[in-house]
Amino acid sequence: MFPVRPFAHPDKKSPLACGEVALDALAKKFGTPLYVYSADHIRYRSGLFTEAFAGQPHLVCYAVKANSALAILKLLAAEGAGFDIVSGGELERVLAVDKAAAARVVFSGVGKTAPEIDLALRSGILLFNVESEGELELLAERAAKLRKRARIALRVNPDVFAETHPYISTGLREHKFGIDIKRARTVYKRAAQQKWIAPAGISVHIGSQIRSAEPFGAATDRVAKLLLQLRKDGLPIQFLDAGGGLGIEYHAAQAFNPEEKVRQYAAALRDAVSRIEGLTLLLEPGRFLVAQAGALVTRVLFVKKNGEKTFVITDAGMNDLIRPTLYQAHHEIVPVTATKSRRKLVADVVGPVCETGDFFARDRELDAVKPGDLVAILDAGAYGMSLASNYNTRGRAAEVLVEGKRARLIRRRETVADLLATEVL
Repeated sequence: MFPVRPFAHPDKKSPLACGEVALDALAKKFGTPLYVYSADHIRYRSGLFTEAFAGQPHLVCYAVKANSALAILKLLAAEGAGFDIVSGGELERVLAVDKAAAARVVFSGVGKTAPEIDLALRSGILLFNVESEGELELLAERAAKLRKRARIALRVNPDVFAETHPYISTGLREHKFGIDIKRARTVYKRAAQQKWIAPAGISVHIGSQIRSAEPFGAATDRVAKLLLQLRKDGLPIQFLDAGGGLGIEYHAAQAFNPEEKVRQYAAALRDAVSRIEGLTLLLEPGRFLVAQAGALVTRVLFVKKNGEKTFVITDAGMNDLIRPTLYQAHHEIVPVTATKSRRKLVADVVGPVCETGDFFARDRELDAVKPGDLVAILDAGAYGMSLASNYNTRGRAAEVLVEGKRARLIRRRETVADLLATEVL
């Protein structure tokens, strides 16, 4: 089994490394803040799904929103993965990597525009996950105009509660996502009457960062019952998109076995669909594949005391990694340089952005650090760079992909010239 996190000290004297590449060497070469990802770890996580779902027709459709770096998309495309997209821009990224991969794309999202739909139709994607009756009408109109048949799945809302952050829970009636499962058969019948619409699947997604397999099983079971009803109605439903959302543990002290988690997830889904023949499962992992494969390396600028409070101020800010302030998310923060013993301090780890909400940790016990030291913010491979911004006119960080002993730049650091290039005086 691979280590849960690919970032470790090879020995007591060596700096923290990603695989066989030391992070201090990468920081020296590429500067900070710096995102570092392990290609080997992403492949390992992808392979867990292949193994767990062996014997069950399936397609892993990586959730591009988790991390849309072209190099990572290319890596996963080479592994045979499909892609779950939520915008035309994400489809353009997939096409830039491999045009043939469009045939393995499912298009989700509540607000698809006509140009985005046209691009997807022309590209020949696998499936549209339709989230409203209005969207179905627009899709039928665009498909007729382009004379392109659109395979669809309705994203149904199963009203299943998933214990996660309220911002990333999506499976209840009060959420904006999907169509009420009780109305789905009526909408499917309407869709089947459209000349250029082909009902081919059914879709569900109940949220993100869900750490138990039980909600996935419950949601899939409800959808599987609907699927059998639709087949009795004469609709050739062959795909069940079970969505994504399989979570990880961000706290180092909490035990986490990714292999066991995927096995439990697979067992829950397979049990729900065991009585259905001729079915292909579509799976949409994102965070689970890339989060723990990535870290944000940042340099300490100052260590400051305000009364009883201590602040460790770094050169990375909330524009680089917004998860702690947006979701109150926990990320382990560790020094890059290894020493035999370190005294501890309790501090807020913060960035230079002009907001009180610019923090990575509050009242966290850390190994003591001083200005100039490097620290790594772990488990930052998902929703780190993809949520990054240019707030305070700060260029986004560089990104590096490590494979074995080799590290390569996959996105250069943005410059002020880059940020000003699109503006007009």
